[in-house]
Amino acid sequence: MTDRIVLAGASGFIGQHLAEAFRADGAEVALIGRNGPDATWGDTTAITRLLDGADLVVNLAGKSVNCRYTPENRAEILRSRIETTRELAVASAAAATPPRLWLNSSTATIYRHAEDRPMTESTGEIGTGFSVSIATTWEDEFFRHELPGTRKVALRMAIVLGDGSALVPLMNLARAGLGGPQLDGRWPATKARLDAGTYHRFGARGGRQKFSWIHLDDVLGSIRFLRDHEEIDGVVNLAAPNPSDNRTMMRTLRRVLRVPVGIPAWRWMLELGSAAIHTETELVLKSRWVVPERLEAAGFRFEHPHLEPALRSIVAARR
Repeated sequence: MTDRIVLAGASGFIGQHLAEAFRADGAEVALIGRNGPDATWGDTTAITRLLDGADLVVNLAGKSVNCRYTPENRAEILRSRIETTRELAVASAAAATPPRLWLNSSTATIYRHAEDRPMTESTGEIGTGFSVSIATTWEDEFFRHELPGTRKVALRMAIVLGDGSALVPLMNLARAGLGGPQLDGRWPATKARLDAGTYHRFGARGGRQKFSWIHLDDVLGSIRFLRDHEEIDGVVNLAAPNPSDNRTMMRTLRRVLRVPVGIPAWRWMLELGSAAIHTETELVLKSRWVVPERLEAAGFRFEHPHLEPALRSIVAARR
């Protein structure tokens, strides 16, 4: 029997990769997005038809956090996650045969800045600030809807590495000779940023902020694994089992690209540069130390468990 899979918010590089892979498997894949093509947000009746009898729903919808955290962007980051998740819940409840499995995107940023120990699903500590509040509110919305017959998993994804990911601008920096570590430091805090929870407090020194990551192929592999293991529900960390740190990651990237040197970027440079390109320093300075306790305990085998071979595979594919 052909699997019926619904991908919501699948216009990004992760969603496009999933759609292509599932179709190659022979699955029937339908897409929900702002412009369809099979159903658009706000058309709950059409979404209900797609979800009725679906084997798998994967929700990736949400405005990118790679932006300045202005009041308008903060509101849209939250709205785009909560309203789409809520609409999928309403549509699933209205379906004659609700989806068997619903995987909803979340983020490994939900955990605190960690330099002392890794964060697992069982022992990880939830952090504070704007990004964490988005993640916790998103997961609360996902799990608060009772859907008997639908298994639900929140995917706490680390930084996804692949062709088209956040890795691409880092590769461009490295090739330009700017591929050194991103170094934290002191920076004045404004009352507005403190009140909004968007100020990054000085943490790891010397580019030693942890860098948790996962290869795009292992995102797909994890989803297939979760589909086949009906005993798993709740929250699951999607992260490679061997995190790196920022200094090591940038050095490894330079080695893979055969770039001998990389100029470091200090906090003041990052603050000015991030304002110029409309992003936030938190994305590179927060120490994310996350490991996949539940996936490993269930027997999942990562195709790309180590950083350097993972980077080499991506660079080779681009060439």
